[in-house]
Amino acid sequence: MKRQLYLSAGLLAVALGTIGIFLPLLPTVPFMILAAFCFARSSPALEARLMAHPRFGHYLVAWREKGVISRRAKWSATMAFGVSIAISFAAMVLPLSLIPLGVAVICLSWIWRKPEN
Repeated sequence: MKRQLYLSAGLLAVALGTIGIFLPLLPTVPFMILAAFCFARSSPALEARLMAHPRFGHYLVAWREKGVISRRAKWSATMAFGVSIAISFAAMVLPLSLIPLGVAVICLSWIWRKPEN
């Protein structure tokens, strides 16, 4: 049962990461990292395939081995959070519009503290 849950979560993460390739507000690499985590617990074959992927494999291996995030990924996350914050201020009323700002501050402070490759 646990294996199937991890497999389902991994497949969902790959689907969301794939959608993120085309939607600039949805991150791709974090979903692929989550998928690799889930596949490591459910399907070693899918994990190996993801780690060997020509586009994402490098980022996944760098994260797994050294815990690094590329500078480009950091700036992409920062810009995506900025757009999300702007949308929330335009579409929501205070104090609800402050929630995305708080989430962005917490997440970006964590992202920018990670080493770069």
